[in-house]
Amino acid sequence: MQRFNDRIEKLSLTTVSRLSQIDGLNGQWIGGANLSPQALSRLKRSVLVTSTGASTRIEGAKLSDAEVEKLMRGLSTQKLVERDAQEVRGYFELLQAVFDSYSTIRFSENMIKQLHAELLKYTDKDERHRGDYKHFENRVEMKDVSGKVLSVLFETTPAYLTAKEMSELITWTKDAFEHKSYHPLLVIANFVVEFLKIHPFLDGNGRLSRVLTNLLMLQAGYGYMPYVSHEKLIEDNKTEYYVALRQAQTTFRTEGETIAPWTTFFLPVLQEQAVQAIKLLSGESVDNLLSPNQLAVWEYIKSTDGDTSVQEITDATKVARPTVRQSIERLLELKKIQRIGLGRATRYRKL
Repeated sequence: MQRFNDRIEKLSLTTVSRLSQIDGLNGQWIGGANLSPQALSRLKRSVLVTSTGASTRIEGAKLSDAEVEKLMRGLSTQKLVERDAQEVRGYFELLQAVFDSYSTIRFSENMIKQLHAELLKYTDKDERHRGDYKHFENRVEMKDVSGKVLSVLFETTPAYLTAKEMSELITWTKDAFEHKSYHPLLVIANFVVEFLKIHPFLDGNGRLSRVLTNLLMLQAGYGYMPYVSHEKLIEDNKTEYYVALRQAQTTFRTEGETIAPWTTFFLPVLQEQAVQAIKLLSGESVDNLLSPNQLAVWEYIKSTDGDTSVQEITDATKVARPTVRQSIERLLELKKIQRIGLGRATRYRKL
C-alpha cells in the first residue's frame, strides 16, 4: 500500500535519531545480558503479571497486580466467573506463549485470528466472535465509570471493509519486514496504529495490539521486551496514548495523512523500556522498576533493623494500606523481601 509507504517517508530526522538511540540500547542489552537464568526467569514472571494487570486495566478491568498474581497462582482451584478474571487469564497465558515461542510464530492473518481466539478463550460473552472479524460496527468510545458513553474517540473501519483492509495491512507489513524496506520499529509502529484504526474484532483489539507489539518487537530482535513491561508504560501514560492514536488516525485517508503523532509517543516508550533494561544489567537492578509508592515501601523496609508489619509501613510511609499490600506483593515477587508468620502476625524483612 503506497499510503503506508508515504506515512513513513514523511517522518522527520528526529525520528531517525530516536531509532538510532533505541538500537544502541538494544545492542547494549544483547552484548551485556549476563543476568543469571534464575534472575531472568523471575523478571519475566514479574513482567507477565505487571503487563497483564496494566493491559487489562487500560481497557477497564479493575484487578491490581497483586490480585493478578494471586489469580495466576490459584488457577487449578479457582473458578473464573468474573469477566476481569477471565480477561486476565487469557492475556497472561497468551503473552507467556509469545514470550516463550515468538521465534516459531509465523506472522499472518490466520495467526492474528488465532491469537485473538486465545486471548478471549475464557470470556463467556465473547464466545461467538472469538477469532472472527467483526460483523457489526464498533466505534471507540470514552465512557465514565458507570459505562455511560461520554464521547466517540474515533470511527473505525466499517465491518464490510475489515477483511480487505486487514489483508492489505498484513501484506504490506510482511513485505516491509522481508525486504527491509524501512526500519522495523517504523513498520511495527505503522502496523499498530493502523490495526487499532481498523479495530478488526468486536472486542479485545487494544489488548491484542499490545500482545502483537511484544511479538513483533521480539521477532525484530529486541530481546529486552519480556524483562520490562511495555504495557505498564502505556498504562502510566494512558491519556497521551489515546491522544497520539487519535491525532494520527484522524489524518488517515486525507491529504495530510501522517503517523508522526503516534511515533512521537510510541518510540519514546520503546526507548524507556530499553533504558530500564540496561539499568537491570548495570546492577541498579529492580529498584528502577518500582513505582514511587513501591519504592517508598521498599526504602522503609530496608531502613528497619528487623522486621515490620503492614500497619507500621502504612504509618511510616503515609502510603494507603491497599497500596502497601500491593507493593509488598511486588517486592515478594522480585525476591527483595521475605514474609514471616501468618495471618495478623505476618511481618516482613529484607532479604
